[in-house]
Amino acid sequence: MTRYAVSLLILLCFACGSSQAQVADAKPVDAALAAKLGADERGMRNYVLVILKSGPDRVADGPERAAMFKGHFANMERLAAEGKLAVAGPFTDKTDWRGMFILAVETVEEAQLLVATDPVIVQGEMVAEYHRLYSSAALMAVNGIHREIAPE
Repeated sequence: MTRYAVSLLILLCFACGSSQAQVADAKPVDAALAAKLGADERGMRNYVLVILKSGPDRVADGPERAAMFKGHFANMERLAAEGKLAVAGPFTDKTDWRGMFILAVETVEEAQLLVATDPVIVQGEMVAEYHRLYSSAALMAVNGIHREIAPE
């Protein structure tokens, strides 16, 4: 994924939040849902966008690589269950940009502590780049909706 595509993703997040703020003026807000999702008065919240890039130490194909990625997915599931990982996914174009996390934390330092627990980072398969993001609190509902629509 190019930097242009990531910029577009970020703009869409801002647009979603801006639209939500405009709708909030036109209708009553679900205050309980807003509180559950950590929304501020605009229906927004702080996140940290993490771009995962190819690291210096590619782990060779085989059992060690398979175990590393099994741990990577388990780590994402744990962070989602803890309410820390709002959205994650791989980039499908073949560049050194491998994937991204949107973490529901206030600071880059908090995000760094969470990302440091991931086996792909620990083993040097990937490195992380961090960007503060202010976007719709509705992103916090993505994991619950995904569980309802995805097969096991």
